Amino acid sequence: MITPLAFPIAVDVVALTVIDRALHCLVVTRGIDPYRGRPALPGGFVRENEQTLQAAERELEEETGITPPGHLEQLRSYGPQGRDPRGPVLSVAHLLLAPRFSPARPGGDAAGAHWRPVDALLAPGSPLAFDHAAILADGVERARSKIEYSPLATSFCGPEFTITQLRTAYEAIWGAPLDPRNFHRKATKTASFIEATGRTAREGAGRPAALYRLTPGVDETAFVLDPPLRRPAGPAPAPPTTAPPPPIARQ
Repeated sequence: MITPLAFPIAVDVVALTVIDRALHCLVVTRGIDPYRGRPALPGGFVRENEQTLQAAERELEEETGITPPGHLEQLRSYGPQGRDPRGPVLSVAHLLLAPRFSPARPGGDAAGAHWRPVDALLAPGSPLAFDHAAILADGVERARSKIEYSPLATSFCGPEFTITQLRTAYEAIWGAPLDPRNFHRKATKTASFIEATGRTAREGAGRPAALYRLTPGVDETAFVLDPPLRRPAGPAPAPPTTAPPPPIARQ
């Protein structure tokens, strides 16, 4: 007879938004060992009789003071071996992508809570604790894929927006510049994606730009763009690694 493995189950939350035209991730500063003082994704252990989604919502609110402003989507599971110096831990990661969040304030065992640029968190030698750089990389890839096939990027632009504003949202999430003319053609020719409102807005010294909106009745999280808006091809980033275990305190 095979004996079932027994180990703790944890949750981690990849919360992403666009700030100053760049993709940012919500991180906490760990107030306890291991990795005390290091940035990490919000998260913690699942309690008895608690579902993983409930645990993710609870940990996010406890550690950052933020109630999820949108749907928490399960990303994937990680572990249990080799990701936590305390022993085997299975983590179920969740993704939260939203244009606006309430102010972050630390709580629970978090000593700080703030937004950091994704590029800095995923740079070589990432400061993130545990295997959170790998989890974040997967979350960013999921977000970038979602806006290829869904109108989700329009939620970062407000009820009405110019094509330039919409392109800026795509550039921030994809992390790459887009050709303005090609993007304008693809965005306006994709069926049931956006429609002109008949109004205009000034952008700089040029002539007023046409305002658009998401086509009424379209669900930005469920509707599938056909054809999709493909992101530009680029070199694949180096896979993030798990943070080295912290030094063992000598008694």
